[in-house]
Amino acid sequence: MLKGFKEFIAQGNALELAVAVIIGGAFSPIVDAITKVIMTILGQIIGQPNFDSVGQFKIFASANKFVQPGTIITAVVNFLLVAAAVYFAIVLPMNKLKERLAKQKAEEEAKEVTDVELLTEIRDLLSANSAKQ
Repeated sequence: MLKGFKEFIAQGNALELAVAVIIGGAFSPIVDAITKVIMTILGQIIGQPNFDSVGQFKIFASANKFVQPGTIITAVVNFLLVAAAVYFAIVLPMNKLKERLAKQKAEEEAKEVTDVELLTEIRDLLSANSAKQ
C-alpha cells in the first residue's frame, strides 16, 4: 500500500493536482465576476437575477417555507455560465495557441531538408558534373 503511494507521489500526479487546485482557486474570482455580470444582465431583462422563486409552492398552507424548484434552474444557469467562461477564457485560447504552434512546427519541419533529400541532391549534382566532363 505504501509502495503504491510512493509511486503516486514520484510520478508527479500529486504535484499536478496541487497546481490545478491552486490555479482553479485563483481563477474562481474571474469566473464568479463573469457569472455575476451575466446574471445581473439576465435580472435586468427578466426582472430578477435568479430563478429561485419560479414555480415555488407550499406543501401545507400553514408552512412558513416555500419549496423552490427554481433553485435547480438557477444552479443550471450558473453552471452553464461557468462552463462558458472556462471555455471561452481558457479552452478556446489554448486550442488556438496549440493550433498556431503546431502550424509553426509543421512549417519548420517542411523547411528543413531531410538527409535523404540532401543526399539525393548531392548525388544528382555529382552525376551532372561527371556527365559534363
